[in-house]
Amino acid sequence: MSKIAFIYPGQGAQKCGMGRDFYENSEQAEKYFDAVCRRLDFDLKKICFTENEEINQTEYTQPAMVAVCLMMAQELFAQGIRPEMTAGLSLGEYAAIATAGAFSMEDAVLLVRERGKLMQYTVPAGIGGMSAVLGMEAAKIENVLKNIPGVMIANYNCPGQIVITGELTALEKAGTALKEAGAKRVLPLKVSGPFHSLLMEPAASKLKQELSKVTISDLQIPYISNVTAQKVTDKQEIAALLCEGIHSSVHWEQSVRYMIRQGIDTFVEIGPGRTLAGFMKKIDPTVTVKNVAIWEDVKKVVNELC
Repeated sequence: MSKIAFIYPGQGAQKCGMGRDFYENSEQAEKYFDAVCRRLDFDLKKICFTENEEINQTEYTQPAMVAVCLMMAQELFAQGIRPEMTAGLSLGEYAAIATAGAFSMEDAVLLVRERGKLMQYTVPAGIGGMSAVLGMEAAKIENVLKNIPGVMIANYNCPGQIVITGELTALEKAGTALKEAGAKRVLPLKVSGPFHSLLMEPAASKLKQELSKVTISDLQIPYISNVTAQKVTDKQEIAALLCEGIHSSVHWEQSVRYMIRQGIDTFVEIGPGRTLAGFMKKIDPTVTVKNVAIWEDVKKVVNELC
């Protein structure tokens, strides 16, 4: 029998219309989504279900993504698909923790609503940014960055794709140095800030305050921390790891390899797009990857895994 992990994408996978087919086809999804909508201070249905520009604004993207991903995951649970572990890339970690039972679905969405605002407004526009480094090993990138203050690795996505973050001047200097050292390309990303950099440290204390308002329950399923790339089973660790995660590197490749070592052989990516499936092909093409992005995917995945 397959040993399954649910995995959730981060910011950047969002798209207009995401989750609408679940809302329209499932009474359970409708009930959950309406409950979340009543707790928020903006029109979540508009952001998720219609054409709009706000969906790409961090303060709206984050709650929208987590709400939709958890709505999708509930359908798999209802059909008898239960993971052995959960994990999420950056923002997706909150969906993973809710799936693991430590957060209620509503609290997870409310938390990332505040997290999104913190990440968007902690660093003034024009101070920092992020760039994707393609075609270079992580160790070589780390070696180059040692000599450039103000820039660090944000995401270890997969072999050949690393994201760096920090001050704009440092990013420009790093881009030149990395290309000289052999990187195929260094591409500036269209993001609203230097996420997962030391510039985000002030946001950590504010996030801690938000986490103190939320009930953290015992974990029913282990989840994998972005910070440590290890499983978390003790609820006492969660708040500190999430606060650290806002200004430290996301160890996604390492997290996936850890899960594989723990016996996971089937990964179900839940959410719009196929970002994580693309990473998985480069991390370990021998594992099975399923996607639940639209309503029709649920039946297909259930038939294949049950």
